This record gives sequence, structure tokens and C-alpha cells, in this order.
Amino acid sequence: MQRNNIVVLGAGSIGAFVGGSLIAALADVTLVGRAAMRGRIECHGLVMSGARGWEARVPSGMVRFSETPEALCVADLVIVAVKSAATAAAAKQILDLVPRGALIVSFQNGMDNVSQLRSRLPHKVVLGAMVPFNVVQLPDGRLHRGTTGDIVVEDHPRWQPWLPVFRSAHLPLRPCGNFREVQWGKLILNLNNAVNALSGKPLRTQLMDSGYRGVLAAVVDEALDALQVAGIHPAQLGDVAPDRLSALLRLPDDEFAQRGAIMANIDARARSSMWEDLEAGRLTEVEELNGAVVRLARSQGRAAPANERICALVHAAEHGGDRHIDAHSMLDHLALPWPSLHA
Repeated sequence: MQRNNIVVLGAGSIGAFVGGSLIAALADVTLVGRAAMRGRIECHGLVMSGARGWEARVPSGMVRFSETPEALCVADLVIVAVKSAATAAAAKQILDLVPRGALIVSFQNGMDNVSQLRSRLPHKVVLGAMVPFNVVQLPDGRLHRGTTGDIVVEDHPRWQPWLPVFRSAHLPLRPCGNFREVQWGKLILNLNNAVNALSGKPLRTQLMDSGYRGVLAAVVDEALDALQVAGIHPAQLGDVAPDRLSALLRLPDDEFAQRGAIMANIDARARSSMWEDLEAGRLTEVEELNGAVVRLARSQGRAAPANERICALVHAAEHGGDRHIDAHSMLDHLALPWPSLHA
């Protein structure tokens, strides 16, 4: 008989949103996270919301929450949602505690977390999942999904019993055979995380500024150059192909608002997870995102100076540096001209 005990290891914004949505659909879920999230849930319960008025509420009394990993002992499915820097520690906890036969799934950003987990958990099935949407923690305790899209998962037979569970939670899973290409496609979009975090602005406001879009276009161009040389073809996620993204970003503001389909799916309150990390005084995943572009470029004998400088700015912000950099100053930091906009 298939058991359905789900443990979310790393109940931050994404982990708590996914876990809370599953609990609202009556799945058997335990959240493992920090004391701050426990306090938030005790005060407000779990309140998840999204586009077009969707909302789900779970009273605090229905939420099983642990600040320690012992809950892993009963897991049939482990959703790993910790930050990339904690992947090795998460693997150790899984190795020590998770029953034989449990499915391990990485819901993390970046390119290397799945391979890290597999290397440390050689006797377990470890799969990747790409979460396309953004979740922001709002002051009223709400976890708000500001962007749309289905969760893309690495195709494997072990997903079959879980597909209806996630579908009932309004989190449909889309199995995919070319998952590495999907990861790179998501990473290209995630290159905006650092730009958004450093701007200090909501995502939609930041993306409507041609200066910030010029910065983003530069880091995307470097990523596409390195990927082309490496022979990697990033998957298209959403309405815009990766190789057309830079041209879209360089449109004038009015035309970008009309033709930038990405804008229609971004809630006015949405911000990047990296902005939340800086607000909370935590280290970020910039090395797993922009840093991955730098490493790939170097491996191909190329350079990625804009991504290198973005990494440096984020690291400075992690240690008290500027977290509200205007577009002109950001372009100056990256030694980029004000974008020459074209129709």
C-alpha cells in the first residue's frame, strides 16, 4: 500500500507555500524549518494566495511543524527546499533518518543541488523539480504566489502516485525528459533575482525600468554566450525563448509593457527570494545563479564580467552594503552604458 507521508525540509517561502497547499488539500505533510516560520504559522496559520483570487487557509492547529529533522523518519516523499548552501547538511540528515525507499526531490534553485544530493545519497532515488513561480511573504502572514506556471519535474516512474496529490493542491506537476535544459532555462530567468534584490523594488516596478532591464540583458547575454559555446540549449519557459529575451528587455518601456508577456503574470507585490534573504540578513544563492554563469564561462575560456560584478554587489549587500541601488548606479557598477533602446 502506497503511503503518502510528505516532509518539506526547508519551510521557507517556497517550502511553506508548497507544503501549505498540500495540507489544504488534506495531504499528510510535516514542515521542517526555522523558528521564525513556526512563529508566523502559530500567529496566522498558513494562508496561501495567488493570481486571480485563489486562496487557501490552514489553521495553525492543522500544521505539523518541526525545527529539528526527526520528522524525516516517517517520510515517503522528501521535498528539499533548503538554500543551496545547506544542501550537504540536508543530505546528511536524509541519509541518517529517511526510510529506505523514500523519494527525494529537490525544489531548489541552481544547477548543482540534484547532483550533490545524488552523490551523497547513492542508494536513494533523487529527482529534480523546477518551481517556476515566485512566493513572497506578506506582512499579514500570507504567502503570496506572484507569478504563474506549473512545476516541472524530472521524468521518472516514481512520480506516478504523487501526481494526483499535487494536482489536488493546485500544484500540477509536468514531467520532463530534458530536465538539465529546463534547469538552465530557469537559471536564465533567475538571473533577475540579484538585480531585483539590489534594486530594492517590487519585481514589476524594477522590470518596467529600462535601466534595470539593461543590466539584466547584459547578464543574460553572458549566460547565453557561455551556453552556446558549451553546446547547451536552455529550455523555453513561458512565452519568450531564451535567445529572444535580451531583445525584449531592450525595448522601450511602453513597448516592453505591451509586448513583454512576462509582465502580465507578475503580481505588483512580488519580489525575488534573494531580496527576502537580504532583508532577513541571510546569505544569498547568488553564487548558484550568477556565479554559475561565471563558472561556465570560465570553463569555456570566456569571461562574464557583468555577472561577476553582480555577485560582488550582492556579497557586499550581504555584509551591510547598499541594497537600494538605482538603475544608473547599477549600470555604472557593471561598467555598462545606459541601454540604447530600440523598437
